[in-house]
Amino acid sequence: MIRNKRVSNAITCLLMTTALVFVAGNASSSTLKFEHVMDIGTAGTEPGQFTYVEDFAFTADGKLLATDAAHAFVQVFDKTTGKYISRFGGKGDDDKNLDKPEGISVDPAGNIFVADYNTGDVKVYDKNYQWLRSFSEYGSDPGENIKSEFTDIYEGKYYMPEAGNHRVSVWDLDGNFLFLFGSLGTEPGQMNNPEASKFNSKGELVVSDLKNNRIQFFTKDGKFIRTFGKEGSAPGELIANAGIGIDKDDNIYVGEIGNNRVQVFDTNGKLLAGWGKKGSGAGEFGNIHGVIVDKATGWVYIADTANNRIQVYKPVN
Repeated sequence: MIRNKRVSNAITCLLMTTALVFVAGNASSSTLKFEHVMDIGTAGTEPGQFTYVEDFAFTADGKLLATDAAHAFVQVFDKTTGKYISRFGGKGDDDKNLDKPEGISVDPAGNIFVADYNTGDVKVYDKNYQWLRSFSEYGSDPGENIKSEFTDIYEGKYYMPEAGNHRVSVWDLDGNFLFLFGSLGTEPGQMNNPEASKFNSKGELVVSDLKNNRIQFFTKDGKFIRTFGKEGSAPGELIANAGIGIDKDDNIYVGEIGNNRVQVFDTNGKLLAGWGKKGSGAGEFGNIHGVIVDKATGWVYIADTANNRIQVYKPVN
């Protein structure tokens, strides 16, 4: 289900001349620019289609995993061609089934952790997409969760931002609860609907604090480090920032639901690039959710949720 490549000169010209793309600073070797590669998916419930694409991870062998909250499948694609490969989960009452999968992460052994927004379950599948075990449940007590969002795994621990409890909860990879941090508020270290938590190469947990319109940084133990961002639509400002991806240089790619765009910041919050506006064409978005960057290639995968597709971009010189 690939809407075929739109990397034509005409599209590239369009992206560069209609204010879809903006960059910060003077033109230099550090300026980042991106080119549309392809769309993956169309609207529907058949294999390779989407009704509410949410978040991403890469399998141990480099395939792209995408969660679809509405029809409850995790779908598997070739990350280079966008070709549909397989899917697992789906609605049902068996252990293997899901209800509203959102966050997804892969551990060093290749096991796949899927956070279910409605039930509070975290379901673990092996590299062949077979169910292994489940842990956690819906609630506000330590070890429970409400409205689980976009997760990550770091040094043998599973980190889950909870939009319902305004915190990040942490388990070991066997599902044993370890600790939590954060509470509802606007002060540094507090959160309001955290949507994503992803680690950079320095071991800093980067949290997309959606209703506070900011990005926060924490240590792996949950201690606040720093923050950037404020509400607005000007370059560098944020409205309802959702998914975040991190590249090999620790630059942070932020998808904004409110501004229908992706912005790229360095680790100190300096704006490097951005593109997007509301619409359904190449370089246009609706209700952006997850973002992931392939550190090997620099390709960026964006959950263009309202358009029932994944938009894929590559960096260009």
